Amino acid sequence: MEASNQSTVTEFILLGLSAHPKLEKTFFVLILSMYLVILLGNGILILVTILDSHLRTPMYFFLGNLSFLDICYTTSSVPLVLDGFLTPRKTISFSGCAVQMFLSFAMGATECVLLGMMAFDRYVAICNPLRYSVIMSKAAYVPMAISSWVAGGANSLVQISLAVQLPFCGDNVINHFICEILAVLKLACADISINVISMGVANVIFLGVPVLFIFVSYIFILTTILKIPSAEGRKKAFSTCSAHLTVVIIFYGTILFMYGKPKSKDPLGADKQDLTDKLISLFYGLLTPMLNPIIYSLRNKDVKAAVKDLVSQKCLIQ
Repeated sequence: MEASNQSTVTEFILLGLSAHPKLEKTFFVLILSMYLVILLGNGILILVTILDSHLRTPMYFFLGNLSFLDICYTTSSVPLVLDGFLTPRKTISFSGCAVQMFLSFAMGATECVLLGMMAFDRYVAICNPLRYSVIMSKAAYVPMAISSWVAGGANSLVQISLAVQLPFCGDNVINHFICEILAVLKLACADISINVISMGVANVIFLGVPVLFIFVSYIFILTTILKIPSAEGRKKAFSTCSAHLTVVIIFYGTILFMYGKPKSKDPLGADKQDLTDKLISLFYGLLTPMLNPIIYSLRNKDVKAAVKDLVSQKCLIQ
């Protein structure tokens, strides 16, 4: 009887920076600037991988997918965050919240798998170069990329389906900028142990397995590189995978920092820590997508040359 008298939640209120209104305009400009850099940088990478015939290889096909994924990932949340900085009452419908969680979760899981696929590509290129064109043929690398998207989407569908089936009949205030799934689950007025177990299994599959796969791949890669007799040969071989390795370190390093840092036990600093946690989570979602095109442009001669050609062609047209 008590449960039937409780109203069902139809929308959520996103706290964001409501308690710090003076910071909202500053962060609006900062987040918007980062978002525009993400759109521009990744958009250029997608263009050059499509238009430049020299970049029609498995590595750059995966890179194009990574850039498109980063645009989708940030677009699933950043517009909502920016709108929240300008709107006095920051609300989102239940269905809108579910869609936003699905997209963010799917893109995050897909990126984990895709980085693993890219590590395999670098492993074959360095450890088995004579058979690279056979192993990494179009019939192989296209399904590999598609399977990354399908796996990420399927995982997200499972997690979000379990979440939306929960009853939300009490508090509807999410202490975050977006519909972050852990923050949403805290509001459920039912046992969420199944959700926690399901997400734990998903984390092992989509975080643990790719990390292990990447780690093993780079052990073989480094072993092979160290066997190359000339210093120039070792430098050239390492340069082909240094950009990917840098992206992997930043991607997983920020995850470890975000979830591995100790929690404050001082109750007086709880509000300050909540704000810090929210901001770290927000910038984590922007940092890697913003740095990816910069890293690949600076550390890859082919991409750098393709970008210069694209810019010069545009200048000639004008």
